[in-house]
Amino acid sequence: MKIRILLADDHALVRAGMKSLIESSEEFEVVAEAPNGREAVRLAKALKPDVALLDIAMPELNGLDAARRLAAECPEVRVLILSMHTDPGYVREAMQAGTAGYVLKEAGVEELELAIRAALRGERYLDPRVSKQVIEDYVRGLEADAPAPSLTTRQREILQLIAEGRSTRDIAERLHLSVKTVEAHRAQIMDRLGIRDVAGLTRYAIRIGLIGRES
Repeated sequence: MKIRILLADDHALVRAGMKSLIESSEEFEVVAEAPNGREAVRLAKALKPDVALLDIAMPELNGLDAARRLAAECPEVRVLILSMHTDPGYVREAMQAGTAGYVLKEAGVEELELAIRAALRGERYLDPRVSKQVIEDYVRGLEADAPAPSLTTRQREILQLIAEGRSTRDIAERLHLSVKTVEAHRAQIMDRLGIRDVAGLTRYAIRIGLIGRES
């Protein structure tokens, strides 16, 4: 039986290229594609693929929070982050989200195969080009810094949508919440982060990887 893969990236051309690369191996089959993290979670829960390959910067729900949701709601699906980012902070976030590994988009099919097989064995895989940076980051003691204020899963979701420029009413409709509930969450987020404007929330969302700098 082929290894069933879900592929999530907000760029159609990237998905097409990755699908072609993945299916160049007769053992792999892309069973679904998603343009955002929310759709990736929905498809993963419905189709139960063996592995989900998620980009980080996706609209509506980013890859890291989609990975967290899958770890909680669909733990049998192994999640690999497939990203262009080499920053150790993204890698740490991915590991903390319960992913099975982190692979750069420029990886060849052989390396992608290694990552997928490691994930299916229950192991974690780090792209060699980021593992060195993660180790150096640890040695410098950056992990001893004071932790960033923690947000709930719902607050992170709302923060991302705010940073994407969506209105309070739009957010309420997307998340099936009342406008007052979204406004309350927004006030709590600002209080917890000590940020008083949308521009500041957007900068913070970029810094912690909820959205890309190009958003």
